[in-house]
Amino acid sequence: MPYEIDINEYDYELPDERVAKYPLPQRDASKLLIFKDGAIRHQLFRELPLQLPEQSLLVFNNTRVIHARLHFTLPSGRGLEILCLEPLTPQDYQQNLSSNHTVHWKCLVGGNRKWKSGEISTTINTPTGEVVLTAHRTERLDGPFRIAFSWDNAQISFGELLAAGGIIPLPPYLNRESESSDSDRYQTVYAEPEGSVAAPTAGLHFTDSVFEQLAARNIERGFVTLHVGAGTFKPVTTDRLGEHDMHRESIFVERKLVDQLVTRLEQNAPIIPVGTTSMRTLESLYWLGVRLHRGIAIPEQGFTINQWEPYELEASAYPTAGESLKALQNFMEVQQLDLLEGYTQLLIAPGYPSRLVSGLITNFHQPRSTLLLLVASLIGEQWQQVYRYAMENDFRFLSYGDSSLLWRSSQ
Repeated sequence: MPYEIDINEYDYELPDERVAKYPLPQRDASKLLIFKDGAIRHQLFRELPLQLPEQSLLVFNNTRVIHARLHFTLPSGRGLEILCLEPLTPQDYQQNLSSNHTVHWKCLVGGNRKWKSGEISTTINTPTGEVVLTAHRTERLDGPFRIAFSWDNAQISFGELLAAGGIIPLPPYLNRESESSDSDRYQTVYAEPEGSVAAPTAGLHFTDSVFEQLAARNIERGFVTLHVGAGTFKPVTTDRLGEHDMHRESIFVERKLVDQLVTRLEQNAPIIPVGTTSMRTLESLYWLGVRLHRGIAIPEQGFTINQWEPYELEASAYPTAGESLKALQNFMEVQQLDLLEGYTQLLIAPGYPSRLVSGLITNFHQPRSTLLLLVASLIGEQWQQVYRYAMENDFRFLSYGDSSLLWRSSQ
C-alpha cells in the first residue's frame, strides 16, 4: 500500500544547471521523450501527433494563471508580499475575480512579522486611472491568512486589479523574478478560466500548428479545469508517504467531457491526459462515479475526493471505467447538470490502479515530489531509466523544461 512508501526511493540528483530557467524561443521546439513497452527514444515535441493513435482523446487542463503576487509597502517603508492562493468570499473563482467590492482570499504573506497590525495599501495603475487597493489581515488559517481586499473604485473588478498590479507567481525553484515575457510564456495557448497560481506546464509546449496536426489525425481534444495551487510545489518532507497531507484543489468538469470519455471507453480508444493535473482530475472523476455506482449521493454543495479514497476499497468492488463514467453521465443527465464542481486531494502513487488513462504527456519533475510518484505509478520502477535517459541526453527539467510521452506499463 502507498502508505508505507519510502520517499527516499524516489529521490535523484538534479543539478541546478539542468533546471530550465527560461522557455525555449519556440514552444514546440522542446524535446519529447517517448517511453513505450520498456523502450525509450526521443524527438521534437512538434512531432507528437505522429506518435498518437488516431481517435485518441487528449485531455487538457485549461486553467489560467492569475497575477497572484501583490506588493505592498508598510508604514515603516518596508516591503511586504501577499500571494493569493484561493478565494474564500465569494468562494467561486469567477464571482470573486469579477467582484467590484470587498473580497476575501486565503493568502501567504511574505514578511508577515513586519506587519504588526492594521490595514496596508498599495496604488495600482489601471487603464482607467490609479486605484488604491487595501489589505486587511483578518485571521490565521493554519499557515496562510484570510486577507480582505477592498479598493476605492467600484468600476474595477478584483481580477482587473490583479492583472494590472499583480505579478505572475513563478515556481520557487526557478530562482528568479518574473519578467514581462512570463505573462505570455507561463500560460498555455488555450488557457481560459482564471484561478491558478501555477501553470499546468505539460501544456506549455502546444502550439496552433501542433493542434492542426492533431486534428488532421482525428485526435480529439477535451478540457477540464483544475486550478493549480501552491501545494503543487510542496515536497514530501516525511520519509513515509502515509504521513504526507496532499493539498486540495478545485476542479470543474463539463458534461461534454464526460460524454467524450464515455464514447472513448466504448470505442476502447486511448485517453491521454496532458499533465499531472489533468490525470488527477480524470481519475477523480472515476472515483466520483464509483460513489454513484455504489449508491452514494453527491452533496449539493459539491464533492471532495480524498487522498486515500482509492486505496480503501477492495479491488473486487471497483466497477469498470465504463460503468463508473456511465453512472456519472446518467447522474448529470438526471440532475440536468452541465458542470460538475468539487475538490480533489487524490494522491496517485505506486500501487494506484489507473482506471482511465492509457498514457501521460508530462514534463520532468522534482525529486521526492508527488508528481514523480504519479509518474512512477504509471510506468513503475522504469521511471529511473526514463530520468537517467533524460539526464544523459541533456533534457531540460521542470516547468520550462522538455516533455515526455509515457505509455502505461502493464506492471
